[in-house]
Amino acid sequence: METARHGPLTIECTRGPAVESRHLVDAAVVDPAGRLVQGWGETDAMIYPRSAIKSVQVLPLIESGAAERFAVSDEEIAIACSSHNGQPGHVAVVRGWLERAGLGEDDLECGPHLPYHTPSAHACVRDGESGLAVHNMCSGKHSAFLVTAQALGEPTQGYIAREHPVQQRVSAAIAALSGCDLERAPWAIDGCSIPTIGLPLSGLAQAAANIADPSGLAEERRAAITRVRRAVAGHPFMVAGDGRACTRIIETAGERVLVKFGAEGVFYAALYEIGLGLALKVRDGATRAANAAIATMLDRLDVLDDRDREALADMLDKPLRNWAGRFVGAVRPA
Repeated sequence: METARHGPLTIECTRGPAVESRHLVDAAVVDPAGRLVQGWGETDAMIYPRSAIKSVQVLPLIESGAAERFAVSDEEIAIACSSHNGQPGHVAVVRGWLERAGLGEDDLECGPHLPYHTPSAHACVRDGESGLAVHNMCSGKHSAFLVTAQALGEPTQGYIAREHPVQQRVSAAIAALSGCDLERAPWAIDGCSIPTIGLPLSGLAQAAANIADPSGLAEERRAAITRVRRAVAGHPFMVAGDGRACTRIIETAGERVLVKFGAEGVFYAALYEIGLGLALKVRDGATRAANAAIATMLDRLDVLDDRDREALADMLDKPLRNWAGRFVGAVRPA
């Protein structure tokens, strides 16, 4: 079957009758072997996956035996895959997990910030706080790194360094699922201080495809991926939080899809029903375009049914309102 190739997806922002802004989006749909099934724009463009790849980064927690040793729950696995809002429910899970493993908030090396959830941020300010490491959207992932190091008797200080065994295992998992040789790949420091390694967009999509259909992988990895799928589908709130695109899509589609946003306009989706992976990147990094693009791509790939489209209608064609609440335009696919 010939690969279907298209120009980049365009997300437009209107004001009144005119298009005020346009965002170009590259996207790749790939099978587990790395074959491009459909492509939009530059499917091999080098990108940093950022937080989109967390469902791969969590696999060593399970495969190493650390999850079993510390009786890690599905809720904790879900928050390890998250970029969470820092709402009280998120913070409680992170704190409880660290405490049970004999660790504390001071062990987190992700850095502090105020919760992304506005009411939770206001509550922090009222309490005289400027944000804590547990509020960091990546504190769940960092808890997974710490728990793995603790279980294996490795240093818990400096776990964010590229040469630390924790990060070496994470890199190996990314290389295996993406089909990419990471030795020559560009790398940089992510917002939460761990390494982020550059991949072609199609490589990120291949990693998602292997999450969607792990049948060709070793038994231990298949079991870990199955655990991640169950955890994320069972606890979508932990993956992001109130009002966030990832949580809304997973709540709507259930176990049919795992989606994860990454900074600078990246999205990753494991399409379980068709055994394919989707990755997209908004060229200018705009989140408003990324949210519209992931909903649009899921719709075009027939992942969404009529009920899903109704539930996600404001992502497929997002109304724009001014400060007075008046409708002034929309964010939508061109």
